[in-house]
Amino acid sequence: MTTKRSTPDFILVIITLLLLSIGLIMVYSASAVWATYKFDDSFFFAKRQLLFAVIGVIAMFFIMNVDYWTWRTWAKLLIIICFVLLIAVLVPGVGMVRNGSRSWIGVGAFSIQPSEFMKLAMIAFLAKFLSEHQKKITSFKNGLFPSLLLVFTAFGMIMLQPDLGTGTVMVGTCIAMIFVAGARISHFAFLGLLGVAGFVGLVLSAPYRIKRITSFLNPWEDPLGSGFQIIQSLYAIGPGGLFGLGLGQSRQKFFYLPEPQTDFIFAILSEELGFIGGSLVILLFSLLLWRGIRIALGAPDLYGSFVAVGIVSMIAIQVMINVGVVTGLMPVTGITLPFLSYGGSSLTLMLMAVGVLLNISRYARY
Repeated sequence: MTTKRSTPDFILVIITLLLLSIGLIMVYSASAVWATYKFDDSFFFAKRQLLFAVIGVIAMFFIMNVDYWTWRTWAKLLIIICFVLLIAVLVPGVGMVRNGSRSWIGVGAFSIQPSEFMKLAMIAFLAKFLSEHQKKITSFKNGLFPSLLLVFTAFGMIMLQPDLGTGTVMVGTCIAMIFVAGARISHFAFLGLLGVAGFVGLVLSAPYRIKRITSFLNPWEDPLGSGFQIIQSLYAIGPGGLFGLGLGQSRQKFFYLPEPQTDFIFAILSEELGFIGGSLVILLFSLLLWRGIRIALGAPDLYGSFVAVGIVSMIAIQVMINVGVVTGLMPVTGITLPFLSYGGSSLTLMLMAVGVLLNISRYARY
């Protein structure tokens, strides 16, 4: 590609580093009590998060200088590797079980989550397919069906772990990309009806499932079971008020909210920094998505546009689901908050994705 490179989107870099800094502070604040109790080291989780943050930032700046067309060349190999890892994680002795899901592969003292990296590999591969077959996307047989077959094959393998949250984000991201590529609304409506029918069938086969899914509507029906986390999250957010209890002053992190440094870190942030702190984080995410949309619109080719749309959609969907769960608007799904929640695979993947987005911005025409 002969398009001249310019400087990367500086505003996007600043927003990402601000979110990352807030995340490091909040991981320490949220995890200090639990880390002291379990490991006799209040910095246990914070140090590991800082390590992955450093690795992720280095990866982000490195990838920022790698032409994004490289990912198109290697997209097929990347997705094959991720499929192999998804198979490997299901093998006893290879995959590690945490919280009922076999989603991790141990690497020394650390672990990786293959399903997280499948999200980015799927974006790279699907963007390649859509850019090469965009004219066929209006055809169900030749365009839409092959795309969805690949996506739902990966989703099925992720559900074998099971990991509904990650699978949902991946499917939502891919559907957003396919929609932007020009797929027909009628096809989506038809598939939506099939999805509803399948969901009803699952509920009828095991009625307890609907109770689990709808427990967020009235978590006090089962306060020590399915509604426990939502109730404790609301107990954190409520007392936070406008300005919060103060950094480090959370009460819910004292063994009320389970592992508060992961999926429910936004609840601790809202408790300590209040409505103002929570709104600031939401504002930063909104600015990040705005910059990402500008990059997608200004990308010099279809592949760059589809990759940018995929990355922006992935981040937006995770933020909406995580905040929705924490505030009791959605069922608990186990989705991390990008850049803030504790988790090496998730953090590294997000920073790598921003690196790709920054490289596209170097060629974008605003």
